[in-house]
Amino acid sequence: MTQASGNSSPQKVTPSRSGPKHIFVTGGVVSSLGKGLTCAALGMLLEQHGMKVAMQKMDPYINVDPGTMNPFQHGEVYVTADGAETDLDLGHYERFTHATVTRDSNYTTGQIYNAVIGKERRGDYLGACIQVIPHITNEIKDGIRNARSDADVIITEIGGTIGDIESLPFIEAIRQFGIEEGRENCLYIHLTLLTYLRAARELKTKPTQQSVGKLREIGIIPDILVCRTEHPMTGEIRSKLSLFCNVEPGAVIEEMDVKNTIYEVPLMLREQGLDQLVLDKLGLVSRVDTPDLSQWRRVVDAAINPDREVTIAVVGKYIDLHDAYKSIYEALDHGGLANRVRVVLKKVNSDRLDPAELDTLFDGVGGLLIPGGFGERGVEGKIAAARWAADHDVPYFGICLGMQCATIFAARARLGLDDAYSREFDEQCIDPVIDLMPDQKKVTLKGGTMRLGSYPCRVEPDSIAGRAYGQDVVHERHRHRFEYNNAYRERLVGAGLRVTGVFEEADLVEIVELENHSWFVGVQFHPEFQSKPTEPHPLFSSFVAASCHHESREPQPGAEIAR
Repeated sequence: MTQASGNSSPQKVTPSRSGPKHIFVTGGVVSSLGKGLTCAALGMLLEQHGMKVAMQKMDPYINVDPGTMNPFQHGEVYVTADGAETDLDLGHYERFTHATVTRDSNYTTGQIYNAVIGKERRGDYLGACIQVIPHITNEIKDGIRNARSDADVIITEIGGTIGDIESLPFIEAIRQFGIEEGRENCLYIHLTLLTYLRAARELKTKPTQQSVGKLREIGIIPDILVCRTEHPMTGEIRSKLSLFCNVEPGAVIEEMDVKNTIYEVPLMLREQGLDQLVLDKLGLVSRVDTPDLSQWRRVVDAAINPDREVTIAVVGKYIDLHDAYKSIYEALDHGGLANRVRVVLKKVNSDRLDPAELDTLFDGVGGLLIPGGFGERGVEGKIAAARWAADHDVPYFGICLGMQCATIFAARARLGLDDAYSREFDEQCIDPVIDLMPDQKKVTLKGGTMRLGSYPCRVEPDSIAGRAYGQDVVHERHRHRFEYNNAYRERLVGAGLRVTGVFEEADLVEIVELENHSWFVGVQFHPEFQSKPTEPHPLFSSFVAASCHHESREPQPGAEIAR
């Protein structure tokens, strides 16, 4: 995939001292305000000023990482190229910016305490009594410094809500950080909610005042207040917030709920002057005359003014929580942007899928996608959906478990192996066409021990995937323990399930395609993690185009915003 380009390329910015500037973003009043989205949008704007940006998330929960959490608890697990299982906000960071997220881009309470306890057990503290201050806070500050690399600005998001006991060590750490690094090198942004009382027809500032008060009790006075709101702020509201929150009026930023697409957020914050305000407060000077947002405006225009719509069914067991498949939905939108179509999602719960009703259920859909997942629940529904797509020549995209379900369907329907299954769901299955990787048989700990991160894949040029990628070798991210069983490979290929992508070093099957089908692709990896609105992933672009064609609505040639 090509890099997004503009009139000006990022250039090195020299801060007022040797080393980068730091921006810390906290949240108040309620959770799920969109701190990650705001951080990503700010990072994108700073890049347009010619700066190299690094992004980071500090999470207060005690899990070492979200890898062992049910998606209903925490949404999707976002996998970095270096194999870390991280918070879904890191997906926003990579979709909006050119920052490369790594395992140093996400720290949790569990990870911090685990590191400190490990050092204590080794005797690294020379017999000291280990305490939250300074040992835990020092470890947090080390984590912040680990994200620096050669960045000019590091944006660190603090998860949770001010007032939560879990986040206190992180808040204390960033307070100390400002003293150690110099307040001129650190900027504190507080994202808060202006509540609207419908009966009184007015915005209320008291919750925000109390949230900022809690922050000031800890010793942090926010430099900028970003206010999420459903209704525009009045001058009176801005003045009131400035007075009671000790923030200058020009640093009270309105962040209205966007109407059409989250990709409007950077443009809205640009109109509010947030980027220039940040530069001024950090003593930085833009390296471009005018930030070039033309490509981003084309993205928004394609999202708001599509030429047509296409309905794509997503069949999964975590359908009830949108964030469980966040990157999948975003990548589908990106594929729509590349074809100037609006993707309409039809969410299908695989638990309640009745094979006898598939014709009615999928009537009118342009394509069918089965995302990744773990556990047996809902698997038979996914296998039935894959078979239906094959029998009706409907474009099918299977990702991770979706690829494995396609393989099981092919083994049952094309080879007559009625007992074909995965050892993940039945260790005693007769025909394990999906089996545990040999090195995984030695694993006892579940956290962080799957096949994780980026691996190369050689793609057959004369294939759907090969034509989409336009190159022979690609690198994609993985998160799984079970693999296509090569013992069945020759027979499956003979039955029409072609192998078109392989990790050559271990001879692992990465991509399968069904012959004599308009578009039927299963991939063992997760292409959604590398898709951006300005750089749609080739497979998603190709899949959406095929889905449009299936609905007899030919997409416009080319993908201008992807260039």
